[in-house]
Amino acid sequence: MDRKAKRLLLLIVSCSAAGVILGGTASWAESKQCLKAANVTSECLTQDPVTNTLQGISTGFIAGAGAAIGAAWQLRHED
Repeated sequence: MDRKAKRLLLLIVSCSAAGVILGGTASWAESKQCLKAANVTSECLTQDPVTNTLQGISTGFIAGAGAAIGAAWQLRHED
């Protein structure tokens, strides 16, 4: 693997990891906030916090990978 490919892979992995952390944390915090609200809705009570957190993690992963690929694409076309 050449140097550019390694750098691209590192960019994608690091952005995806950041997305996973941010997405999972945001979803977890949102589900906790929902349960502590003054008026708890039935939607809030029926949501599984683990499933909600996993959805946030997967969304963060996709967003991070997409951002890395978009940044790499932009840099490639500027050269």
